[in-house]
Amino acid sequence: MSDLPGLDLDAFRRWYDDVRPGEIAGDLSGELIAGGKSNLTYVVTDGASEWIVRRPPLGHVQATAHDMGREFTAMSALAATDVPVPTMYAHCADADVLGAPFYVMSRVDGVAMRRRPELEARGRERTVAITGELVDVLARLHAVDPDAVGLGEFGRPVGFLERQVRRWGQQLEGSKTQERPAAFELHRRLTEQAPAVGADPSALGIVHGDYRLDNCLVGEDDKIHAVVDWEMATLGDTRTDLALMLVYETLGRSDAGELVSDVAKADGYPDNAGQLASYVSASGREPGDMGFHMALAYFKLAVILEGIHYRYLQGQTVGEGFDRIGEGFDLIIAAGLAEIATDR
Repeated sequence: MSDLPGLDLDAFRRWYDDVRPGEIAGDLSGELIAGGKSNLTYVVTDGASEWIVRRPPLGHVQATAHDMGREFTAMSALAATDVPVPTMYAHCADADVLGAPFYVMSRVDGVAMRRRPELEARGRERTVAITGELVDVLARLHAVDPDAVGLGEFGRPVGFLERQVRRWGQQLEGSKTQERPAAFELHRRLTEQAPAVGADPSALGIVHGDYRLDNCLVGEDDKIHAVVDWEMATLGDTRTDLALMLVYETLGRSDAGELVSDVAKADGYPDNAGQLASYVSASGREPGDMGFHMALAYFKLAVILEGIHYRYLQGQTVGEGFDRIGEGFDLIIAAGLAEIATDR
C-alpha cells in the first residue's frame, strides 16, 4: 500500500475491516481526487471495488468547519428522497485513525463540472438541460420535510440569519491573512440588517450550504446523479442556497471565474434572472428581495477563500491551484457591498 497525504491506507483498512468486515478483497491503492480546495476526497480501490473517503484538510481547521458527521448524517437522511446523494457506508469520529474524522461513501457515476470547456463539450442544448436540472434538484431539496427524513433537529431555523452572519465573521477573524476593513464594513451592515430580514416561514427548510454545479456529479444523461459536499448543511433559510448559487454563477462570468468556477461562461448557461425564474417555477416559492442574501453569500464565499488562502500560505494545502486563491477577496467583498443597502 502507498500512503497519500492525509490517508494512511493501512490504518484505513484496519478500521474498515472492523466496521464492515469482508468488503475489502485485495490490496488497497488510492488517489486524491483533484479539484477540491477544502476537504480532501480520495478514491480507494482493491482492484474490484471502489470507495470514496472524505476527510477535513490538513493543518489549520476552523472549529465549526469541515464537519464530517454532518455530511454523513445529511446524505444518509436524504437517501430515501428524490434528492440524489451517494450511498453512505460508514463514519469514523475517531481522529486517531487518520488524524481527523472521516466517512466512506459509494463512488457515483458522474463528473463535477468546474470549468467552461467541460460543460461546453456537451453543447448548448445539453448545457441548458444541465442547468435546468441544477435548479430542479435545489427546489426538490428545499421541498423535503426535515421531520419526515429524521432531520427535524438538524439545525435551529429561528435566528438562522443572525447566526450565519456571526459565524462567518468569526471565521474571518480566525483565518484572515491581513487586515480587511471593507470586509468588516460588509459584516457590520449584515449584522445590522439580519434581524430585520428575519425568518420567512415559507423559506425555511434543509439548506445545503454550498450549492453549485461543481458540487454536483452529472452523468452522461445530463442528470445530476449526486449532490455532494454537505459539510455546511443545516436547517435554515433556503434563500441562502439560492443566493450562493447565483453568486457563484455571477463570479463565474467575471474575471474572477478561474478562482472559483467559470462554467457560467458556457454557451447556454442562463443568467441570474433566468435561474431565479426557473427556481420560482420549480419550487413555487417567491424569494422576494434577495439583496441581503446575495450580500451574505458574497461575504461567506470571500471568507471561505480566505481560509483556503490561509492554509496555502501555511503550506497546509494538498493539490494544485491554490497560488492565486487569495486574489479574489477584495473583488468579492466589493460585490457584496454593492448588493446590500446602507439602510433598510
